[in-house]
Amino acid sequence: MAFLKSKKLFLFDMDGTIYHEDTLIPGASDFFYLCVARGIHYVFMTNNSSKSKYSYVEKLNRLGIDATIDNIASSINATVDYLKGHNSKAKIYLVGTESFKEELEKEGFEIVPWNYREMDIDYVLVGFDTELDYNKIEGACFYISRGFDYIATNCDLRCPVRDEKYIPDCGAICQLLETATNRKPLFLGKPSPYIVESVLEKWNVHKEDIVCVGDRLYTDIAVGINAGVDTVLVLTGEAKMEDLSDTPFSPTYTFDSIKDIYLDVL
Repeated sequence: MAFLKSKKLFLFDMDGTIYHEDTLIPGASDFFYLCVARGIHYVFMTNNSSKSKYSYVEKLNRLGIDATIDNIASSINATVDYLKGHNSKAKIYLVGTESFKEELEKEGFEIVPWNYREMDIDYVLVGFDTELDYNKIEGACFYISRGFDYIATNCDLRCPVRDEKYIPDCGAICQLLETATNRKPLFLGKPSPYIVESVLEKWNVHKEDIVCVGDRLYTDIAVGINAGVDTVLVLTGEAKMEDLSDTPFSPTYTFDSIKDIYLDVL
């Protein structure tokens, strides 16, 4: 099963696919060393909006993986592009990390203080907020229940950590808000095909030359299906083999981990 040998670019999810928290999954280093040696491109495609693209580059480099901001395609990128396409000076109430806030401010958006209630905001924006507190939730409910436009970076319900454990992700936070306000957001990250399409354009490759790799069926595999490219599921994160028996998002291939992908490419 050496179909991956012909691929020119790999689109990798990160959490649960190449690492758990600050620990690389076995085989990840070998795979990316091999890519560099052979001139195979790779891009990290993440729905995790708790960190900026610069934070991801720093983390990947610290873990021994060669990467620059050109190797990052995130839900933050998709969110910024969406906002710029609709209102480049938008005033936002953010449920997100300080890192996300700083990146939005660098792009020219105004972030409303969490402890104020202003009636002229443009959007409520929810991300994967690892700094979440009740004041942010209360403020978000204030605006969402009054009909303000409501968007979110990604629909992931949980983020994998070590020892096959999980923490709440953006989708879980939005479920809490939905229970309180009876409203759902517009999700902007995976499985929207926009991220894949932007990578295709940026790296000047064809659909048959790339493959999406990830650990979630409803985001990582779904985004590849929606974009019309091959997909690979790894079983080191959220999805398990038994999930494949009842899903609309069937991957092209399934591997136990990135180590098996490395052996296939080798």
